[in-house]
Amino acid sequence: MAKKMWCCQICGFIYDEAKGRPAEGIPAGTAWQDVPSEWTCPDCGADKASFDMQMMS
Repeated sequence: MAKKMWCCQICGFIYDEAKGRPAEGIPAGTAWQDVPSEWTCPDCGADKASFDMQMMS
């Protein structure tokens, strides 16, 4: 079954909805649309608009 991942187009960081970012206050299972709008890429600081959805198996 494919799952949604969100890839930073600047540095390639992957946000995995199943894993979330618990250390940043985003619990596992948090859908991308529920990630706060002010959240930024932990690797390069890009904003959410810099991420594109990818389906991964």
